[in-house]
Amino acid sequence: MERPSLEINLPDTHEEGKLYVVDSLNNLNKLNVCPAGSQHALDEEEDTGDTGENRAESNTRNQCLFFITFVLTLIVSLALVSFVIFLIIQTRNKMDQITSRLISEKKNIEELKKMNNMILKHLNQSGIKR
Repeated sequence: MERPSLEINLPDTHEEGKLYVVDSLNNLNKLNVCPAGSQHALDEEEDTGDTGENRAESNTRNQCLFFITFVLTLIVSLALVSFVIFLIIQTRNKMDQITSRLISEKKNIEELKKMNNMILKHLNQSGIKR
């Protein structure tokens, strides 16, 4: 099957009008040739206007968005790392406090043992004399 070619006699219009008509015919031809799945790609081309200037703006916008996302990610990461370091320091301080308490309690227990031994010796000596 042969497709009939689209021939249109354009009246004398401005150059931009001719380009617009030709572009519209190309888009119409693409719609007739392309399968339904590629309609989305054509819609995106129409949205961007298919000009290099719009693509450059889109690329710049995407790069700016990427940069902002990257900076925000770095800031959040820095905040999380700072929080973890703060927690580590707090935990170490608490561990130091607990260690010092344990050492002082150990000294108290040793003193109590000595006093207990002295009391037992005293009781043993006094029990023998009776």
